[in-house]
Amino acid sequence: MVASDSLAEFLREQLTPLGRITMRRMFGKTGVFCNGLMFGMVTDNMLYLRVDDHNRAAFKEAESFPPLSYEKQGCTIDLAFWRAPERLFGEPDELVMWSRVALAAARRVAAKRERTVPGRTSKPQPAW
Repeated sequence: MVASDSLAEFLREQLTPLGRITMRRMFGKTGVFCNGLMFGMVTDNMLYLRVDDHNRAAFKEAESFPPLSYEKQGCTIDLAFWRAPERLFGEPDELVMWSRVALAAARRVAAKRERTVPGRTSKPQPAW
């Protein structure tokens, strides 16, 4: 389920120190973007933040799981977004700090994807 209007407005207001915050509905959820880079998702009015190897330990320590996942062909697919700790909603500065860490993870994931996408090469043309 997508983010309620009130949660979406709350997140836009609270996260403005990060940059331009936008939201887009996708796959029955709401993507949370900063300057065009997705660092969060909302489903069932719960915020999930991007996790990678650099920040996963902090999320585990805060017991902010389970990760956002879905079932596909009998397998559970982890989306690398973990639920934001509930206490963040009462602590605006801490919400921004955790979101900043998630945004950094999103940047690392994006940079890694750019490095692993093979360069486009032209196909050899047949010699006639």
